[in-house]
Amino acid sequence: MGRACVCIANDTETQTNLEGMELTSTEMTETNETAEQQSEVTPTHEHTHVHEHDHEHMHSHAPALNPELTREIEVEAGADEVSKSFKTVVKRYQKLARIPGFRAGKVPESLIRSKFAKEVRQEVLESLVSERFRKAIEEQKLRPISEPQLRQLQLLDGQPLKFTAAFEVAPVIDIAGYDSVQVSKPDVALTNEEFDAELNRVLDSHATVEPVEEDRALVEGDWAEIQFRGEVKDLAQTVTEEGVQNAAAQAPITGEDVLIEIGGKNTLPAFNEALRGAKVGQELKFEVDYPADFGERRLAGQSVSYDVTVKGIKHKSFPERDAEFAKQLGNYESWEDFEAKLREHAAGRKKDALDNAAKDKMLGDLIQRFQFPVPEAFVQQQIEARLDRGLRALAQQGMSVEDMRKLDFGRLREAQRDQAINEVKASMLLDRISEAEGVTVEDEDVDRELLMLSLQSHEPLEALRERLSRDGGLDRIREQMRREKTGSVLYEKLSA
Repeated sequence: MGRACVCIANDTETQTNLEGMELTSTEMTETNETAEQQSEVTPTHEHTHVHEHDHEHMHSHAPALNPELTREIEVEAGADEVSKSFKTVVKRYQKLARIPGFRAGKVPESLIRSKFAKEVRQEVLESLVSERFRKAIEEQKLRPISEPQLRQLQLLDGQPLKFTAAFEVAPVIDIAGYDSVQVSKPDVALTNEEFDAELNRVLDSHATVEPVEEDRALVEGDWAEIQFRGEVKDLAQTVTEEGVQNAAAQAPITGEDVLIEIGGKNTLPAFNEALRGAKVGQELKFEVDYPADFGERRLAGQSVSYDVTVKGIKHKSFPERDAEFAKQLGNYESWEDFEAKLREHAAGRKKDALDNAAKDKMLGDLIQRFQFPVPEAFVQQQIEARLDRGLRALAQQGMSVEDMRKLDFGRLREAQRDQAINEVKASMLLDRISEAEGVTVEDEDVDRELLMLSLQSHEPLEALRERLSRDGGLDRIREQMRREKTGSVLYEKLSA
C-alpha cells in the first residue's frame, strides 16, 4: 500500500444516498433481460463519463455484485395503486403540455398517453419503485450499499407492479483481537551518515565549478572538460584494404566542452579509469561497453571506441559554512541554526517514512488476519479512483488525450483490482476499529485541512467549503482524516 491509511472512494456518499433512497432514473438500474421482456420499457443505456483529463470510462449498466453480500427482495404494488399513479402523472402532463391545436389544460388524455408514453411511464416508475423499495428494505431491516438492480420488472397501467431488486449489503466484520496484533516500531533515529548526506546535497546544489590553474593531473573529485568522438562498433563488420569497418554505417557520437566528474556516481568506470591521472592537452583512446539497461537506448548494449582530448580541469568549489550562506538558504540566524533545522527536518522525514511503512505492514497484517467479503461496489469505486489518479499523473507528464483514449482500460482496471480490494478492506477495518477506539475528528482539524487545500488549489476558503459541503466532499475528507487518525492511534497502541 502506498499510504498507511487509505480511503474507499465515495463510500460515505454511496451509503448516505442509498439510505435516503431518493431513487432517480439514473439510480434505478434495469437489466437488459427486463428491458427485452417489455416493449414499453425505456431502453437501458450506456453512459460515458468524461473526467477532468477528458478520458472515457465505459461503465457496465448492471455491474457485478458480490454473491456473498447480495440480497434480493421481491416488491409488489396493487393494480389500483399503479392506475392511480399513472392517472396522477397524466393529469399533470395535461396541465403542462403545450400542443398545437389544443388549449392549455385541454389536451386529451389519450393523446398525452400516446405522445408522452415513455416519460409518463418513467415518472410512475420512479415514484412507485422508489417508494415501494424503500418500504420493503425498512420492513426487512436491510441497508443497501450499492445501487439496486431491478430485475423482472413489470409495469403496465391497470396491472400490478412487480419487480425483484438485487443489491449489496455491508459485510459483518468481526475485529475481536485486533489489539493483540504484534507491531515492531522501527529505529527512526537519524544517523550522522544520513545527516552528512543531507548536508552534502544542500552544499552540492550551491557549489560552483572553477577552473584549476595549476599544472597537475586529474584526481578524484575533479571535473574533466573534454572533447570526444565515439564510433559505435557494429556487430557485423567487414575487412577492407583500409582495415576493419562497420557493415552498417552509424553516425559518430561527438561532444565539445563536456564536463565529467572523476569518480562521480554517474560516471562510467571506463571513463574514470581512462581520465584519472591525465593532464590538459592529453589525447586518450579507449573503449566503453555499455550495459544492456543503459539509460540512452542508442548506446544500450553497445561497444563504443572513443577518442578523447582533455581540454581543461575544473574543481567544485563549495560555499563557506557561515551565517551569510545560512541566510541565503532561508530564515536562519546562523550556520548552526541552519544545521539544527536541517537535522530536525531530515529526522522528521525519516521518521514519517519508517512509521508509514510500519503502519502499512500493520494494516497488511490486519487484512490477512480478518477475512471478510468485500462489496464489489466499493471495489469498483476504488479502481476508478486509482485509475483517475494514474491518468492525471500521465497527463501531468505530457500524455495527450488522444493517446489516453488508446489505452486498454479493461486491462488497466484489472491490474488495479488486487490493490483496490486491499485498500477497501483496510478502510473498512479502520472504520470498525475507529468505532471500537472512539476515534473522532474535531471541527478545528477539518478547518486546518480545508485551509491547506485552499492554499494548494488557490480556491477561496469559503468557496471551497461550500462546494465540498454541496457535493459530499467535506464528509469524505472527515472520514479519511478519521481513518488516518485511527491508523496512528492503533500504531502507537500496538507498538508501545
